[in-house]
Parts: sequence; structure tokens; C-alpha cells
Amino acid sequence: MTPALRQIVRCARLATLAGASTLVLTGTAPAAPQVQAAGGLRVVGYSSQRALHAAASQSGARVVRRIPSLHVAVLRTPPAAAQLLRSAPGIRYSTRPVPRYELVDPGVAPAPVMGGAYEWQFAAARENLVSAGILHAASAFTIAVIDTGLDVTAPDLAVKSPATWSVTGSSTDVTDLYGHGTFVASLAAGAATNAEGVAGFGGDASLLAIQAADSSGTFSDVDEAAAIAYAVDHGAKIINMSFGGPASSSAEQSAVAYAAAHGVLMVAAAGNSGQAGNPPNYPAALLQPIGSNGQGGVGLAVSASTVSGTRASFSNYGSYISLAAPGENVFGALSSSSDPSHWPRQSLPGSAAGVYGYGSGTSFSSPEVAGAAALVWAANPQLSAAGVAGILKQSASGRGAWSPDLGFGILDTASAVAQAQGTSVSLPDVALTGSRAGRQVGLSWSFPNAASYRLTVSRDGQAPDVLLGATNSTTATFNLDPGHSYSFAVTATDGYGRTQSSAPYVVTFPYFAVKLDLRSTTVRAAKRRAVRLASAFSADRSVSSAGRKLLLESFDGRTWHRFSTAATGSGGVATWTVKLRRGSYRFRVRYAGADELAPAVSRAVSVRT
Repeated sequence: MTPALRQIVRCARLATLAGASTLVLTGTAPAAPQVQAAGGLRVVGYSSQRALHAAASQSGARVVRRIPSLHVAVLRTPPAAAQLLRSAPGIRYSTRPVPRYELVDPGVAPAPVMGGAYEWQFAAARENLVSAGILHAASAFTIAVIDTGLDVTAPDLAVKSPATWSVTGSSTDVTDLYGHGTFVASLAAGAATNAEGVAGFGGDASLLAIQAADSSGTFSDVDEAAAIAYAVDHGAKIINMSFGGPASSSAEQSAVAYAAAHGVLMVAAAGNSGQAGNPPNYPAALLQPIGSNGQGGVGLAVSASTVSGTRASFSNYGSYISLAAPGENVFGALSSSSDPSHWPRQSLPGSAAGVYGYGSGTSFSSPEVAGAAALVWAANPQLSAAGVAGILKQSASGRGAWSPDLGFGILDTASAVAQAQGTSVSLPDVALTGSRAGRQVGLSWSFPNAASYRLTVSRDGQAPDVLLGATNSTTATFNLDPGHSYSFAVTATDGYGRTQSSAPYVVTFPYFAVKLDLRSTTVRAAKRRAVRLASAFSADRSVSSAGRKLLLESFDGRTWHRFSTAATGSGGVATWTVKLRRGSYRFRVRYAGADELAPAVSRAVSVRT
């Protein structure tokens, strides 16, 4: 059975969960599914406990669950009780439970993606540029992850000693049989400094894992509301909600209002229905209201981006998108209790423990933003939840410009932290080095997580020319003309269009004039006169005069001809001894030139024998 077919089967297998109807884990989330009513369950908002008990008594209903801080309860009712509940004194509303859907794309095969690392999203969101001091300061803040539970033995999560609670089981046992919650939690708050596995986006932030679903991943708006209330009441400053559905409810709205009133920042996945009608997804569209174009709101709705910096095709889009974060083929920790056929394992070189894999969905974009929020708050603890949200939006890759696909752009954690501190981001340098051999120059360059490079050269201070544009190469070799100065520079661009330039690499090729002096002397040889010719080679003092190859030429009355060659000795002198018949001769010496030396010709010398 394929993963997609298993998801369809799950959608059809609607189960009742401790007074709640169904939440189904889906891939690219479908349009509003046809959900059967949970047998006899009603969600009511009540003004007082007395009013609740009176309404239950009069309608013949039984209270099966309460969320006291929200004044919300779940009642099991007889068929005729619905009308009585709606009109009972002190009952604000009476509705059926509303399903919620996890936002993960199970159809993407687990395979390494471009980006330079298994967890490519960490550097793509510039988490790697945040200082160790900020990562540690985040320990003062708690991120609550409301999801399918947690594998508390996963190395990156175990080291956090996470607090746990199951709102459906009323216990601290949050065993994650489904696996979604563990993956999400590893992205939000996995340990970033334990030299094992993956690095969460929240640094040393504390983790509160709240299980709101069973092993099949089903839960409702009531479970969601109860989990939000529990997170607020137990000190969470940030709540991640990687789930949703096409409709909201009064219980959900009460819970969101409760968290907002307590200064908690809520972050939610925008939805995976970008190719299936793109209906708004809740609670994301409660946090960033429809029609707001990213302005205001009580939290953040997060869409998914790809390794190339575009909106993932499955991701929802529209006026309720706050910002985006990597969500296609991202890498995270897997629950050891999850089904390997649903969560395929990926070996992680250098990791000694834990299981890991790839996943896609706005479910995995949202916790990255939630983790980054903890770092922003650590950088400036005086910020309000709205202030943290505003900084995350304005520092994203759009730099203040909003679009329906990516909101204010892709998460830029380093810029967000710097903005919270009132500083600027300290970027690593593009490393550019070179070597020279004669007129040939070899260059090499590198930059962490670069998507492409651009190599330019300026000759003698003129405007730069592009030698290589948008290349993935990291080396190049060039033959240069002597007598000029060259200044090379490399600009690196990451997958999100951010650029960083190298310091220039300057090469100067001096071009020295050469002087040749030719003299002749007559020597006697048997039966024939001989002439000794000596040529002195001289140039700049920094240039060796030894070992220079000189060409002796003779003139026949019409043109010069090659006669003989000789190399200069340690003193820069080359000599020839030539036996000649009687007559008149003319000689000269020619030097062809070298990388740093100009060609030269000596004066002509006349010889008569």
C-alpha cells in the first residue's frame, strides 16, 4: 500500500477519541473532507459551572470533559438534546467537534537534497549565524508543541528533559506511535549543541510536548483547545500548532484568545492544499486573519519554501500568510515507535544514536519559526509576543515586502535576532585564494551553503568584467597578459538570493625592460680567424639575469637569420666563438621575452675577417 493510499484509508477510518471527533494525518491536505458526526458529542461554551450542570441535567446530557480556563466542555448527548442545549441559560454555543488535520506531505521519497547538508534548512534560514550566547539564553523560554506526542528517548529531545502531558490520556505518557510530533519537536526545540543528530531552531529553549492525538493521528478542536490552555497554564511562551482544518470553531477561538491574552506567541502551519483548492487553514487563519496581507494578527501563519527559495507547490498561499520557512524535503528526528513504511529512515553519517529522515509539509515550516521566535525573545526579553512576530516578519527575506506566496519572505533567523538586539548580522567571508605560476593564475573559492558564485576581474582599476556568472564551480585558471594588475572577486549567492562578496585577490604582473649589449673580439684559430661575441643581459635588480636564452642572428644583406643560441651564465653574459671565412659580417642578439620581461634586440656589431 502506498503512503498516499494509507492516508486515504486513515481519512475514512474516523474514530472517537475521549470526547472528540477525528483528526487525520494527511499528505497534501484535501479539501474539506466529509466527516461523520461524532456519536452524541457536543462542544459547548458555558458561562459558569452551575449553568453547565443545569444545561446537562435539563437535556439529559453527560459532561465527559471540561477545559475550565476556557469555559468549554464536551457533552455526550441524546439525539433530542441539541436544541435544548442551544437554548439553555448560560450556554454560549453548542456545536459538534471540528476535526483537525496534520499538515505533512507523506509522498516525498526520503533522499538527500541539494543544500550542502542533510539538515539544509538550518543554514538556509541562517540559524548557523546566531551566536552561542543567544542559543543558551533561549533556555529561559518554553516552546509548547501540540501534536501526536514525543519520542522522549530521541537524543536531541532527551537531552532537553522535556515536560510532557497527554490531554486525551490525562497522563505524562506521550508515546509517539504516529511520529509526526517527534519530527516537529526536533525542528522546534531539538538540542543544537549536543554534537548528535539534528539541531532544532530554538537553541536551548525548554520543550513542553502536549499530546492531543492518538496513534492514528486523530484529534479535534476540543483536544486542540485543551492543549492550548494547558500550554498557557504551564508557562509556555510559544505554542507551535502543525495541524489544521478548513473551518474554525468557538472552542478553538476561545483557546486562541486565551493564549493571546496571556502574551503567548502562537505559530501555525498554513496548510498543504496549495494544489487542492487552497482553502484557508485554521487555526493559522485565526492567528493571521484572512485579508490582513500579513499585517497584525495574534500569531504567525507559516507557508513552506523549497531549497531554491520558492513556495513549495503543496503549500497554501493567500492573504493570511505571515512568512515562510523551509518545508520541502527537510530533515529531522523520527520517533523510534513510528512505522518505518510511513517515516522512512535515512542514515546520518557521524550520528551515533537516534533515527532520522526527510519530510515535507507546512507542518515542518511552522516549528522552525517557533524555534526562531525563542531566539528573538532571548535576544530581547522585553519584547511582547506581537513584537517578536513583527520582527520575524520584517527581517524575513522580503525585507518588508509582502506576497501571497511567502508572506513577508523566508525566515532569516540571524537577521531577526540582530534586529531584536539593534545590531547587524555578522556574515562569514567568501574565501578566495590564488596561486601563480608564470603568467597563469589559479583561483579557488568557497562559502557555506552557496547556491551559486559569480567571479569578476578588474584590470588596471577599470570596471569589473564577469568571468564566470551563476556558476557552481569553485576553481578556475586563467592566463594573464604581462604588464597589468588584476583584481579578482567572488560573490556568493545562497538559495534565497542573499549575497556575500569576498575580499579581492590582486595579482600584478610587472613588465621590465631588458637591455642587451653585444661586443666582439678577434681570436686566432688554426688556419682560420675566429670571433668571440659576448652579450650582456641586464634588467631590473629583482630579476635574475642568469639562464636567459639569447639568440645570435646574422645579416645577409637583406634579412636577419638565426645563427646560434646560448644561455647567460651567473653574471648575465652569453658568449659565442665563431670561426669565419674572410669577409665582412654583421651580428646582433635577440631576447624573446618572458612573463615579466619585455623582448629586446641588441645593437648590430660589424665584424671583418
